[in-house]
Amino acid sequence: MAVIVKYVVERNGEEKMTFTSKAEADAYDKMLDEADALFEVMQASKLIDSEEMMEELSLYLAKNKEEVLIALGAKRKPAPKKAKKADKPEAQADDAA
Repeated sequence: MAVIVKYVVERNGEEKMTFTSKAEADAYDKMLDEADALFEVMQASKLIDSEEMMEELSLYLAKNKEEVLIALGAKRKPAPKKAKKADKPEAQADDAA
């Protein structure tokens, strides 16, 4: 018989998600906290009437936090990774000809 540890993220008495890793559960819980904070900002703006739409948008923005921070200028876009050069120098190939 195996023992399985599960981490459950719960909000207002409702089970939201189950994880096998504490780090993943903590990250998800933090994302939900961020979504709640974004919801409050949107609610205060009174720009969106639908509570359901505000919930969906706040979750979307929280899940895409990195892109939102880049768009707001709070974070720089990561530099593209450079391709590694071939092991053989080109000069050697030209000398053989």
